[in-house]
Amino acid sequence: QVQLVESGGGLVQPGGSLRLSCVVSGKFYNIPSMGWYRQVPGQQREFIAAMVSGGGTAYGDFVKGRFSISRDNAKNTAYLQIESLKPEDTAVYYCHVDVRKNAGRPSEKYWGQGTQVTVSS
Repeated sequence: QVQLVESGGGLVQPGGSLRLSCVVSGKFYNIPSMGWYRQVPGQQREFIAAMVSGGGTAYGDFVKGRFSISRDNAKNTAYLQIESLKPEDTAVYYCHVDVRKNAGRPSEKYWGQGTQVTVSS
């Protein structure tokens, strides 16, 4: 069973920063891709960033340098650094990973439970 545990969300003042973490545990062969999405109630889940195991990254169209994804392959952990937070960044942030349970098999997608980020003074 693959599990994702996110942490690092909370209440932060405008202009502040946060680092979200996502730890993947369980039995698997590797994690080809780790990424982050966010969702505001009543809106579609929005892609923020993804990073493959080799280090390549992709970012969503709205990202303008304030978000940075990284991962520690040895710890099966992804991070999302968010700078200069704005009230409109308030959302639930979700970790999303592709996990290959066995070598030579297709990867499977998993979502974390989400962590709330609230930006308010």
